[in-house]
Amino acid sequence: MPGKLEGSGKGNLIALITSDVELLEVFYAHTISPIIIATVTSVIYTLFIAYFSPVLALIAAAAYIFVGIFIPLWNEKNVKAPGRDYNENSGELNTIFLDSLRGLKELMQYDCVNEKQAEILEKTKTLEQLQNKLKSREVKTLNITEITIYIFNIIMIISAFSIYTKGIIPFSSALICSVTLMSSYGPVTALSNLSNNLAKTLASGERVLNLLEEEPETEDKTDGIDKTLSDIDCRNVSFSYDKVKILDGICLKAEKNKITGILGKSGCGKSTLLKLIMRFWDKDRGEILLSGSEIKDINTACLRQNQSYCTQETHLFNDTIANNIKIAAPKATQPEIEAACKKASLHDFVMTLPEGYDTQIGELGDRLSDGEKQRIGLARAFLSSAPIMLLDEPTSNLDSLNEKIILKALCENNDKTVILVSHRPSTLSIARKIYNIQRTGDEPK
Repeated sequence: MPGKLEGSGKGNLIALITSDVELLEVFYAHTISPIIIATVTSVIYTLFIAYFSPVLALIAAAAYIFVGIFIPLWNEKNVKAPGRDYNENSGELNTIFLDSLRGLKELMQYDCVNEKQAEILEKTKTLEQLQNKLKSREVKTLNITEITIYIFNIIMIISAFSIYTKGIIPFSSALICSVTLMSSYGPVTALSNLSNNLAKTLASGERVLNLLEEEPETEDKTDGIDKTLSDIDCRNVSFSYDKVKILDGICLKAEKNKITGILGKSGCGKSTLLKLIMRFWDKDRGEILLSGSEIKDINTACLRQNQSYCTQETHLFNDTIANNIKIAAPKATQPEIEAACKKASLHDFVMTLPEGYDTQIGELGDRLSDGEKQRIGLARAFLSSAPIMLLDEPTSNLDSLNEKIILKALCENNDKTVILVSHRPSTLSIARKIYNIQRTGDEPK
């Protein structure tokens, strides 16, 4: 089973599970009971009419069979293909959406949100078209059912009147048989709609659109400053999340083309400070100046283009190694990718793989170790042309040898402003200046 799951899209698996649950619920609550009710009531009404006239009973039985069996079977065949397409597209949409949700930081950092959003909207549009197609066929089925009922009612009235005129049954019996048939279609009509319900899936494109319309934590700046960013100056920065104070009066200065270290225990707000510098959130108080400009005055697209970000938990897409690295620079050449991988101590490993940089890594990078995933994240940062590198525990999953190689590459890569976050003093040995951040409430040592 693990081998089967390795290459499967998680969105498709979720769609299958939810659809199976829905189908079971529909089967037990909306299929078995309506079939039993329709069968029992049809038999009772047919026997009741047969008491007055066997001929009229045959007409009633034909009506029940046609409306309750023939039309549902025809409709099920009619909606089977679009229903299957809807199910498959719903699973694909779930996969794309979940993949994008897990990799949201990377998409935002490298300004790929619009492309991914366009892909989701395109898939949602396709899903909406399939849903409209199913609804159109459902309306067609309802119209056919109504016309069929109308025809059988006319046949019953004409036959009952003919039998009455021949003196076979009294007028009252003819009237009772006609009224009985016209008022007894409810249970069999319900069967005509069962195939429509079984063809639908639980997935809904509307819910995806509603989620996409959620208000962001920070509004994108589009009418501000565009400039090349090189240095960072944080002045008395404070930030609280859900009324819990994370940072209080933090001051930090990262000089142009220098490595600045941030040291601190887990939970002290080191990662939070980096996210404030990227404006994933807005600070509560203080100033964050990038090349002398307040961060709120800088256009969001400019901010993303000037910063690369690498964490200890690198998100990988279900694609090749090369394409996962190229997310930082979609137009990068193969030599540029290899140069970035050499700096991240990744190139030698990739060359041992049968397909090299074209190796498919599996969803979430399931075929790679944590250290290999982290090195791909570092390769992205090295490949990016952004002048500012924000590295959050970038070597936490690496052995000492690979860590030394990467730290050496950072030292030699002296054309970028680097902020290096770590809880290990040894990792920060390459930093020109180190800031020690205390957890809020801790006494400085």
